[in-house]
Amino acid sequence: MALKLDLIKMTEKGTVAEVRQDVVHATGLTNCMNGQLVRIGSDSEGVIVGFDADYVLVLVVKAGHPIKPGDVVSTPIDDFKVPVGEEFLGRRVNALAQPIDGEGPIRESAMYPIFMKAPSVLERIPLGDVMETGTKIVDMMKPVGRGQRMLIIGDRMTGKTTVGVDAILNQRGKGVICIYCCIGKSEAALGRVHEVFNQAHAWDYTISVAATASDPMGQQYLSPYVATSLGEYFMYEKAEHVLVVFDDFTKHAWAYRQISLLLERAPGRDAYPGDIFYIHSQLVERAGKLKPDRGGGSMTHLPIVETLQGDLAGYIPSNIVSMTDGQIYFSTNLFGEGFKPAIDMGLSVSRIGSKVQWRAVKKLCGMLQLEFVRYKELEKLTRIKAGMSPDVEKRLLQGKVLEEVLKQDQNNPIPMEDEVVVLYALEQGFLEDTTPEEVQAKLKSLVDLVHLNCPELLVELRQNQEMSDSIKEGFDEQIARYRATAL
Repeated sequence: MALKLDLIKMTEKGTVAEVRQDVVHATGLTNCMNGQLVRIGSDSEGVIVGFDADYVLVLVVKAGHPIKPGDVVSTPIDDFKVPVGEEFLGRRVNALAQPIDGEGPIRESAMYPIFMKAPSVLERIPLGDVMETGTKIVDMMKPVGRGQRMLIIGDRMTGKTTVGVDAILNQRGKGVICIYCCIGKSEAALGRVHEVFNQAHAWDYTISVAATASDPMGQQYLSPYVATSLGEYFMYEKAEHVLVVFDDFTKHAWAYRQISLLLERAPGRDAYPGDIFYIHSQLVERAGKLKPDRGGGSMTHLPIVETLQGDLAGYIPSNIVSMTDGQIYFSTNLFGEGFKPAIDMGLSVSRIGSKVQWRAVKKLCGMLQLEFVRYKELEKLTRIKAGMSPDVEKRLLQGKVLEEVLKQDQNNPIPMEDEVVVLYALEQGFLEDTTPEEVQAKLKSLVDLVHLNCPELLVELRQNQEMSDSIKEGFDEQIARYRATAL
């Protein structure tokens, strides 16, 4: 009878020589490799993060009983893998993909390595489909494609997490698997995000991977890798479209800096180690859109980065700006002025742009972004000048109306077809002679009217993604009906 080699599991054993906070120095592991899972004692776990002349350096990611010199260290001769599968949907897990929601164990469908190689250029195709974020100003002016890596960046408390969470809420019914990865945030902040998911019934298609500030540094370091591996299962095995929000990479960099200092690695700029760029680029490169013969799935990354006093030239912000396909920049000044979401169009960019937009949105937006940027510049100039001509006053009023159109409440994502209704109404002069205070109510009434009287046009619009003559006629009729009832 032939021996089944796949049933043989080889394990290597060693001993703990020294313990320094979350880093264990072990001996006896002569065949191990970087990134391998290690079991320490009876109930602790770690991951191999380096070597020196005498020891294997192990980062503790799950602490049980206190670790002491002489404890047994064992490791399988294999990559560090985590369980993945459909049953993770609707669940909250830690950085080792273990459930933390008290709802029992999760049955995995497969085991995936957390440091998986990114798909090669030959496995990818250019992006062509939009990832609808539900945030009007993003979808209209800085669109995100499925498979894109779009950075969300700005100072603290400017609404970055809100846009990422709204993008998840907006995927309901669109066949997109969402993963929210919490890195180094407080338990209270994570709880608020989970409560939003509860209220919006988003758990049907969402997984939460959490390593909060109270968790070991090792878990904060591993959590984005695990979140990406969970997404890769759906992208590779199920040919699904996946959205991953990393909240946030700044705290991930802090955790890795602490780990590197404990490992006595030479500090570089801002005390970060020399491989910090590689650490993040290794993660974001795993996003992309696969060829049809690989299933045609995609994974979109929305990493969040915190700046200090709006400094985009900081080490971590500039690193991640250079490795992503665009950024959405949040301004403290705009937030203070009450413009929410506080996205600065002048400093935001999408390197994919209109390639992925609906044809209807692409046509209707036209010069919208340029008009908005010109208005913001004109507004700055008029603050220091006393007198204004009637023409300037008119342009300022039009700009304020446009600003009101782009404002949006948090946790209230707007479907793309509703955005098209708003854009078409704007093009047809629906908001002429409208004060800024009336804009939101007027647009809501029009959108409700379209949903009530011609929902079939919205279905056709979503299917074809462009404005047919019948859709234009239907929208014109609803605009006329609104004007007639408003008189």
